[in-house]
Amino acid sequence: MILFLFNALNVSLPMSMKSFKRTLVTAALPYANGPKHIGHLAGAYIPADIYTRYLRNAGEEVLFVCGSDEHGTAIPIQAQKENTSPQYIIDRYHLLLKENFEKLGISFDVYHRTSDEMHHQTAQEFFLNLYEKGLFKEEISEQYFDEEKQTFLADRYIKGTCPNCGFHSAYGDQCEKCGKALSPNELINPVSTLSDKPPVLKTTKHWYLPLNEYEPWLKEWLLEGHKDDWKTNVYGQSKSWIDGGLSPRAMTRDLDWGVKVPIKGAEGKVLYVWFDAPIGYISATKAFFKELEEKSFHYAYPQNSMIKSGQANDWKKWWQNDDSRLIHFIGKDNIVFHCIIFPAMLKAAESNVLPDNVPANEFLNLEGEKMSTSRKWSVEMEDYFKEFENKEDVLRYVLTAIAPETKDADFSWKDFQTRNNSELVAILGNFINRVMVLSHKYYEGVVPVASNLLEIDQQLIKDIQLFQEEIDHSIRHFKFRDGLFALMNIARAGNKYLAEMEPWKLVKTDETRTATVMFNAIQVCATLSWWMDAFMPFSAQNLRIQLNTQKENHVNNSFVQLQSGHTLGQAAHLFSNIEDDIIQKQVKHLEDSKTMVASTVIEATVNPQSELKPLITFDDFSKIDLRVGTVLEAEKVEKADKLIKLKVDLGFEQRTIVSGIALHFTPSELIGQQVCVLANLAPRKIKGIESNGMLLLAENEDGSLKLMQPGGAVVSPGSQIA
Repeated sequence: MILFLFNALNVSLPMSMKSFKRTLVTAALPYANGPKHIGHLAGAYIPADIYTRYLRNAGEEVLFVCGSDEHGTAIPIQAQKENTSPQYIIDRYHLLLKENFEKLGISFDVYHRTSDEMHHQTAQEFFLNLYEKGLFKEEISEQYFDEEKQTFLADRYIKGTCPNCGFHSAYGDQCEKCGKALSPNELINPVSTLSDKPPVLKTTKHWYLPLNEYEPWLKEWLLEGHKDDWKTNVYGQSKSWIDGGLSPRAMTRDLDWGVKVPIKGAEGKVLYVWFDAPIGYISATKAFFKELEEKSFHYAYPQNSMIKSGQANDWKKWWQNDDSRLIHFIGKDNIVFHCIIFPAMLKAAESNVLPDNVPANEFLNLEGEKMSTSRKWSVEMEDYFKEFENKEDVLRYVLTAIAPETKDADFSWKDFQTRNNSELVAILGNFINRVMVLSHKYYEGVVPVASNLLEIDQQLIKDIQLFQEEIDHSIRHFKFRDGLFALMNIARAGNKYLAEMEPWKLVKTDETRTATVMFNAIQVCATLSWWMDAFMPFSAQNLRIQLNTQKENHVNNSFVQLQSGHTLGQAAHLFSNIEDDIIQKQVKHLEDSKTMVASTVIEATVNPQSELKPLITFDDFSKIDLRVGTVLEAEKVEKADKLIKLKVDLGFEQRTIVSGIALHFTPSELIGQQVCVLANLAPRKIKGIESNGMLLLAENEDGSLKLMQPGGAVVSPGSQIA
């Protein structure tokens, strides 16, 4: 009778509004040029893993593909920095990324790499398909060329000022500050990152995809077809691009690192990385099914996958059948490539599968500042694992709870500690531990027999069912923060139920009623173990060990999961408190490694929330002699990553000034610039160089520096700033 009552309250969960036989999930291919930080995890990989794990648990056919992007110009740039080969870089970081994702429980079905022969073949076949259809426009154009290095410059080898937001270190393909996609010729004052000198224009031939010809289709497919189901930040950025008018984009580059262009007359050219990289999703799918057929698992993870058998050609049903659904998980800086360029490529190839959704996240900041690996203002995966052993789920939990789903969010170590101690330990862990301890104390670890349900019991069951429906709806609509909150509400409901029923007191007067209460509480734990698996897989597995059950023994949205008489495992704490000293250590590490502007720089911070320094008198101010100067020469100081030595013309004399701005400016972009100088500062030796003065700069909210300069016309060197 009791089982009938529970099942009568069970309700079916809503399915996706569209009917698909299978779902192909992709996560952005990370560049194999260095370790990745928690911002990358929050942006793409954890949301993709939650979504995939949930679909698998719900019994839906899903394939989760990813891999290392090993052809971006960031690879040879990194190789140059480390004085090694691109192959060494990609082999090193592919392995590191693969291991880090595994440690975090990211459950790829396959983690491929774009240097693999299968990918090269797949990308070349894709290009040839479009080429033979006559869809490319062959054009001779001028491209930037580094005369010192005697090489054409790929987009990422060029830096300059963004014409959209004024950011001084924008790349030739995209501004990392405002997210605008760029062409190198749009940059203001471009310089080569190879020689740190202005490049020259030289003619070359390339093959262009005429994106402008796809505008009518994109307006119908994207702007009309997805205005109601895509996230507003994704739809808005895509609409802005299309409304602004699309231009043909070169799909080839003059470069010796990448997928060779497979046609005559294209010697010395490779495929544009943003043509090559998204095809990596296709080649990864092909690799999965090839290895599944051959039972030779190098890239595939059969232990993660629900697909246990198949033939090599099965990849086609995922990419060529219209009953397949494609979901891209990316960060906001990749929106244009996944929502406009790759769909146009698929349309040109007459693919039946187009992105059904692209739930891109915004950026995650760190302690109120933009995360930056170059400024060492980040928390990298590898460092986290070293400092927080066996706390992978804590990171997954916090990054999901603060996920930048529609706007930029902020990670702070204090919030990390609070969420662990006050939520995971005090709410979720506390409830489960109390239930397990009481079950062993009163029933020797055996699920007791329940009897008649009272109204409070039925209300608990109804609440749990409601929360489960909320989790399902949230995950299916890519609202993972809401889904996690609903999951925690199950634990909150369990804690409330125990607090109201007080089984530790009830057992003294009514053993039958106590058995029903504990039976219900155990079912809440079992329900939690099913839903936790998507968000916190390691803790879910540990909970299943305590419950002495397997994942497949749990039923989605069924309250009764463990029958009376079932023997439980031993109780153990799922989570532990993180102490203040641990957090203080992380904060200190950040502060110690944070880019420190040398003492030769005056920072005029343009943060309206910053506090004013103590008041000074006019007499104090009158002691300062501020002059306009012109930078004549600039060079980096040897063995000092942050310092630049400048020769500044002050009109009445030329000064040597050492400034700690090398992480923000290249020497070449400083030459010819007018600057504001504190001219009457006492000389000071820095790295053996006598510095005579300070530059005035402003620090933006993202941590970037901007020269304080006289506006309007050029001012004569030596002019006093009054």
